[in-house]
Amino acid sequence: MMVRSSYDRLLLLSTLALVTLGVLMVYSSTSVITPVMQRKNISEFFYLKKHLFTVLLGCVAMYTAYRADRGLLKRMAIPLLAVSLVLLLMVFIPGIGVKAGGATRWLRLWPSTFQPSELVKLAMVFFLAWYMSRESYRPDRFQSFAVPVGVMGVFQIVFLRQPDFGAAMSLGVLTICMLFVSGIRLRYLCSLALLTLPVVYYLMSEPYRMKRLITFVDPWKYRSEGGFQLVQSFIAFGSGGFSGVGLGKSMQKLDFLPEVHTDFIFSMLGEELGFFRALMVVMLFAFIFFRGVSVAGEQREKFGYYMAFGLSLMVALQALVNIAVVTGMLPTKGLPLPFISYGGSALLVNMAVVGLLLNYSRPESRMADAPVDKLGTMIRKKKAKRAVYGRPR
Repeated sequence: MMVRSSYDRLLLLSTLALVTLGVLMVYSSTSVITPVMQRKNISEFFYLKKHLFTVLLGCVAMYTAYRADRGLLKRMAIPLLAVSLVLLLMVFIPGIGVKAGGATRWLRLWPSTFQPSELVKLAMVFFLAWYMSRESYRPDRFQSFAVPVGVMGVFQIVFLRQPDFGAAMSLGVLTICMLFVSGIRLRYLCSLALLTLPVVYYLMSEPYRMKRLITFVDPWKYRSEGGFQLVQSFIAFGSGGFSGVGLGKSMQKLDFLPEVHTDFIFSMLGEELGFFRALMVVMLFAFIFFRGVSVAGEQREKFGYYMAFGLSLMVALQALVNIAVVTGMLPTKGLPLPFISYGGSALLVNMAVVGLLLNYSRPESRMADAPVDKLGTMIRKKKAKRAVYGRPR
C-alpha cells in the first residue's frame, strides 16, 4: 500500500482556500455602513477585525489539534463531554449567558461570545468514537445502542430548553449516522425514528416553527413576512447569474438580506461570484468530506476510524444544511457555513476539526504495515488449518 510521507496537504489547502474566501466574503458583506451599523456606531472594519482574530485563534487550534497525542485524544472523550455539558448549562446563568433573538445559546467570553453547542458536536464525536471502539461494544446488543442515544438525548433536552432546534437535529443526525456506520442493527434505528416522530410533530407545532414551515412551502406568498429572508436569498442568486455581479458589488447586503454575513453568506457569495464559483465552493466541501472519509478508511485503530469519519461528517452536515436552507431546499434555520460565515464558535471548532483530521492523516496512524498484517493473516490461516486437518505428511 502506498502511504503519504506527511499530512494530507490537499485537505489543508482546501480548508485554507475556504477560510480565505470567508475573510473576503465577511469583509464584503460588512464593508458598507448600513443604518443598523450606524445605530451601533460600528465601522466597516469592525466585523473583519473580529473575524481575523478568530481565524488566528482557529489556526492555533488547528495546529494544536494536529500535534496532539492520539492517546491523549482518546482519553479526552469523557472529560470533553462533561465540560461541554457544563458549558451548555452555564448559558442559563444570569450574567454569563447571553440571550438574543429569544434564545439563550451563548456564553459571555472576552472579547466576544461562545456558543457551546458547537463544542458539544465535537465532544459527541469524541465520545462515540471512544464508545464504539471499546471491546465491549456489540452492535447487535440493545445496550450498545441505548447508551449513546441516552447521552444524545440529554444534550438535546438542554438544546430545546435554549431553544436551539437546529442544534438538536444536527446532533441527532450526526449520532445516528455514526451508529449506522458502526453496524448497529437497523431495527433499533427504525424504532428510534418512529418514537421520535411524535416529539418532532409536537416541536414543529410551535407557532414560530410552524410559520417557518409554511413559509418554506411557499415563500413568495409570505414574502413580506416570514418568507422575506428566503425570497431575498433567491433574488441574490438570481442577480448573480453564472458569472456574478462582481466582488463587493452585492445589492442584497444593503440591508435587504438579513444575516448576510452569517447564516446567508452563501447567498451573497452566489450573487457576487456567480453560479460557477459557488459550485466550486460546494465541490470543495465535498472534497474535504471525501478526503476525511479516505483518512478514516486508512486507520489501523477503530477509534481513529470513527473519529475521522465523525469529524468529516460533522463539517459536511453543517455545510449541507446551510446550503440547502439558503437555496430553499430546507426550512430556514440559523446554521453558519463552515469556514466562511462570520461566527467565532463555529469557525474555531471547525478549524480544530481539520487539525484533528490532519493529525490522523499522518503516516504513523495509517496502515503503513499492511504487508506485515497480510503475512500475519497468512500465518494465522495456516495455524487454523493445522488445528483442523493436522500437519501435512
